[in-house]
Amino acid sequence: MDISIHASFLPQDDPEAAIAFYRDTLGFEIRNDVGYDGMRWITVGPPGQPGTSIVLHPPGADPGITEEERRVIAEMMAKGTYGGIVLSTKDIDGLFERLQAGDADVIQEPTDQPYGVRDAALRDPAGNMIRIQQAR
Repeated sequence: MDISIHASFLPQDDPEAAIAFYRDTLGFEIRNDVGYDGMRWITVGPPGQPGTSIVLHPPGADPGITEEERRVIAEMMAKGTYGGIVLSTKDIDGLFERLQAGDADVIQEPTDQPYGVRDAALRDPAGNMIRIQQAR
């Protein structure tokens, strides 16, 4: 079977802050920026990997979601417990230095984990957990 991950979705509640973080801090390309009815969906991805993207979407935009569910989503985003993604790099320490210089919201400095990776954690402007790992 030939299957790959094309896109993953993370919520964003401030399109300009999301663009600044993913483009300027992480160095991703902006691939698409679509507005509809006062909302924006922004597609970003790492340079040189056109087949893999992250879609930054308005939380609770699905018309089937209730107001109560929207409230819960907003609360979870504020706590940083709603969305997350794991990225990888060949140089976690070098990348971490760059991220710190860019005022990233650091949660964990690079740490050797018992499961065979060295990783760090930060949050994007919407509170999503971004873990970045380097295989040992």
